[in-house]
Amino acid sequence: MLNYETLNEMQRKAVFQTEGPVLILAGAGSGKTRVLTYRIAHLTQDLGVLPRQILAITFTNKAANEMRTRVEGLCGLDAGQMWVSTFHSACLRILKRHRADIGFSGDFTIYDPEDQKAVLRRIFKELGIPDRQYTPKGVLAVISSCKDELIGPGEYAAKVKGDFYKEKIALIYEHYEKALRENCAVDFDDLIGRTVKLFEERPDILEFNQEKFRYIMVDEYQDTNNAQYRLVSLLAAKYRNICVVGDDDQSIYRFRGANIRNILDFEKDFPGAYVVRLEQNYRSTANILNAANGVIAHNEARKAKRLWTEKPDGELLTLFSVW
Repeated sequence: MLNYETLNEMQRKAVFQTEGPVLILAGAGSGKTRVLTYRIAHLTQDLGVLPRQILAITFTNKAANEMRTRVEGLCGLDAGQMWVSTFHSACLRILKRHRADIGFSGDFTIYDPEDQKAVLRRIFKELGIPDRQYTPKGVLAVISSCKDELIGPGEYAAKVKGDFYKEKIALIYEHYEKALRENCAVDFDDLIGRTVKLFEERPDILEFNQEKFRYIMVDEYQDTNNAQYRLVSLLAAKYRNICVVGDDDQSIYRFRGANIRNILDFEKDFPGAYVVRLEQNYRSTANILNAANGVIAHNEARKAKRLWTEKPDGELLTLFSVW
């Protein structure tokens, strides 16, 4: 029997609002993982949702494993029946199921960074490109950024026309994609991009997966990039049972493609979204939270929230200046 009395009022609201789009703004230390696991337990134990109809996305394998363990401990459910995984792991499973539909007759290889660099070195040599000006690491960073934005070689070439340096990268990108196809391979970034392309080009396959995943939950939504946003938007388009959890105040991954607009514009992208703010902090003292609130309040683009705690004030903060 699930004991919902252990949740605070806002946590319970987040757990019980299961239908339609839900945005959970979870401040640091506010128990978001607890909310997600209780939400899964409520869906399966109280509402009769089949575990296999739930897709829960986290950003690391460690977080996914922790969520599985907590779900199993909470309600005795075999979490292996549901998909609790990272974006890349979920997309890999989807692509393997539909490998023939993306042009592979058998298994495909996933190139790691060393494989990718080896391919680029060969392309540099074939095209006579000096590695003093272009490095595999630098070119891969551009290609990865393009794939995060769902930009292919042709579109990138059109965007950089007239810039000699970037035109060379566009040429390398084109040859790189050709090499992947010839070797029945994909890179890490392709896992999401190819899944999005598959869904966009094959409405029947998209509908199959929409039926499979009727309830979608995404953790750390403030760190999603455009490809990840497009993926969950497509999957959630039919039933709209998408619950995203995040904190715009903790968005620090713009340098690797995260788009803060994904969480800031959620209510615009999913009209009628139910918004819950988890503001009670269980980790820090009041003095720490008051200082943090004072600093973050100066951010221009953010969802209003103010963390608080029932803990005592605690020690005063010490300001330490360094070079």
